[in-house]
Amino acid sequence: MPVPEHTNPGRIDVHQHVIPPTRGQAIAGRAAAVGWPAPTWDESSAIAMMDRRSIATGMLSYAAPLAAPDDPATAREVARSVNEYTAELVKNRPDRFGHFAALPLPDVDGALAEAAHALDELNADGVMVLSNAHGRYPGDPEFEPLWAELDARSAVVLVHPTAPPGAPLPDVPPPLADFPYDTTRAALHMTMRGVPRRYPRMRMILPHAGGFLPYAAHRFALAARLRTDATVDGSATTPEDFLADLRRFYFDTALSTGPSALPSLLAFAAPDHILYGSDFPMLPEDWGTDFDTALGDYPHWEPGRLHAVNRGNAELLIPRLAQARVI
Repeated sequence: MPVPEHTNPGRIDVHQHVIPPTRGQAIAGRAAAVGWPAPTWDESSAIAMMDRRSIATGMLSYAAPLAAPDDPATAREVARSVNEYTAELVKNRPDRFGHFAALPLPDVDGALAEAAHALDELNADGVMVLSNAHGRYPGDPEFEPLWAELDARSAVVLVHPTAPPGAPLPDVPPPLADFPYDTTRAALHMTMRGVPRRYPRMRMILPHAGGFLPYAAHRFALAARLRTDATVDGSATTPEDFLADLRRFYFDTALSTGPSALPSLLAFAAPDHILYGSDFPMLPEDWGTDFDTALGDYPHWEPGRLHAVNRGNAELLIPRLAQARVI
């Protein structure tokens, strides 16, 4: 039976970020470099924000490159440090926090080792990868061992956007345009290479409504007609197959509940594949509450579907979250 829309058991936020104290300066510098407000984070302020916005549980991830492209050793060290810090937060407050562990791609061996440590030893709820790893996109054949391992574990994977290769547009902060563009590129790259089809037990979340994917999905599906070798890697061979593969992704609502974006997302995505996301603290709270209001005020919700977006779909994706605190 659908939960009445007037009840509020507390949202599950699949797109919330952690900034460990040792990483605050690096994150602030990265934000300043792209013309974005510098985020700050600590546990008490995050919980206070969550209480104000009726968020029961925030799934924490570290949304930035871990090291320079030529320094895989440091990337491994930072991933381990960030993941152990976040795991301790979740251990102390499993009702309020969850954890998508950072992986040091494009170092596949390092990513495999960190995924095993995070999922087996730290009890992470899933893992997070960036939409490109220093210019290498997730359909890269060298990443196949990682996807195979995560598929074997039925893992949840947050594919978080980052800046694409190349110079940004002048006067346009990359988080506004380049990040959703790169999410779209990552999803298309994986789909063209058959990753969602070959690894159906791996559940992948695309932030920000998948970038431009829902709006342009039928245009993108024409790619299947251009393939001459689709049977080699198991990729979709018809536009209908390609659309079905794109619908395997999950989508969160962060910055994506406007009057044109939300109808497009709802029209395209599978009903149980839409999840609530805040993008706090990368998105300032007062900005985020406007998107929360738009989500709740959307006038065309079918019975039970708003609850599914706010919470129910995340409970199905990560069953332990069904025990999270009621707000």
